[in-house]
Amino acid sequence: MGEKDSETAPIWGRTRQNNTNPMNVESTPLSTQHRSQNRSRGSSYEERGRGGVKEFRSWFSWLIPCFVIANVAVFVITMYVNNCPKKSGDCFAGFLGRFSFQSTRENPLLGPSSLTLRTMGGLDVKKVVKGDEGWRLLSCNWLHGGVVHLLVNMLTLLFIGMRMEREFGFIRIGLLYLISGFGGSILSALFLRSNISVGASGAVFGLLGGMLSEIFINWTIYTNKVVTIITLVLIVAVNLGLGVLPGVDNFAHIGGFGTGFLLGFVLLIRPHYGWINQRSASAAKPHKYNICQAILWTVSLLLLLGWFITGLVSLFNNVDGNKHCSWCHYLSCVPTSRWSCNREPASCTTTQLGNQLSITCLRNGKSGSYILANPSDSRINSLCVQLCR
Repeated sequence: MGEKDSETAPIWGRTRQNNTNPMNVESTPLSTQHRSQNRSRGSSYEERGRGGVKEFRSWFSWLIPCFVIANVAVFVITMYVNNCPKKSGDCFAGFLGRFSFQSTRENPLLGPSSLTLRTMGGLDVKKVVKGDEGWRLLSCNWLHGGVVHLLVNMLTLLFIGMRMEREFGFIRIGLLYLISGFGGSILSALFLRSNISVGASGAVFGLLGGMLSEIFINWTIYTNKVVTIITLVLIVAVNLGLGVLPGVDNFAHIGGFGTGFLLGFVLLIRPHYGWINQRSASAAKPHKYNICQAILWTVSLLLLLGWFITGLVSLFNNVDGNKHCSWCHYLSCVPTSRWSCNREPASCTTTQLGNQLSITCLRNGKSGSYILANPSDSRINSLCVQLCR
């Protein structure tokens, strides 16, 4: 897709101004020639005549809306496959028919069962390591646990992602989103060994990380950077703080944010202010990127490669991160008197006598009897989950 001229400054507002005489910028043929050359080369910035401000072009945002549509479509397909009335029987919003939700006792987010999420490609560490299903590290980012989960992630993605795509284009923001989601999946798989993990949260947090690092590597072109950094840090801190609640995969958030932060230094780098300011000058111009930008770019790329190599090697060698970090589990859930952080999957024993099914949860010892003839595995799993809660 192409670019279109923008009357707005970069993503974080105003850029610095140079000392060029506005009359000279507007009137000289040389300036007109440079503007023409800028357009022909598809540059990400353009010289304007209003006080010599160097403004950035704006891309048309289409990829992020496509990502949102894809996530919604996958959720609809997941609910179609789930088919609660046939497979479970105990459903919420039964008027939706095949698309009705699992019981809120089983899934309070208004969504499918854990078995369906596993079938559709949820992150199951055992299947990744022992079943050679590494593709789940990517597919889990397109699945969601329920309507609530989907709405929160997609609204955040639209608000943040479209603005970033307008400033940096679909290639860089698309890579930032996809790679960050992959990084979040790796960290989640290293520490959450038993539960099924799904959601685009890691990718969305990667965009937040990229927004933060973009300010640092393009430090010279912004005027309101301190306030912006403080605001961003507070937003991230609040969201990570909410991640310590039970049922939230905060490791995916942390992994996605860290990956996006490093990747932002690599993908979102812009020419520094000195180079932009002197681009039209006839004298010798400075390098396009200054020494600090070069150092940040190099160090971040090396750290990023090191993280992916170390993480993937550890994962496929079945390394349990919790054994090497005894306190790390608190990053994803802090136990209190109101809730437990026990993430062990529901496990039950069953006995079928005629039409009577007896189920006992091995975790808490609770038992239940149900009049069911030939219940499906999905129905038994649903009842087991309810007993073990």
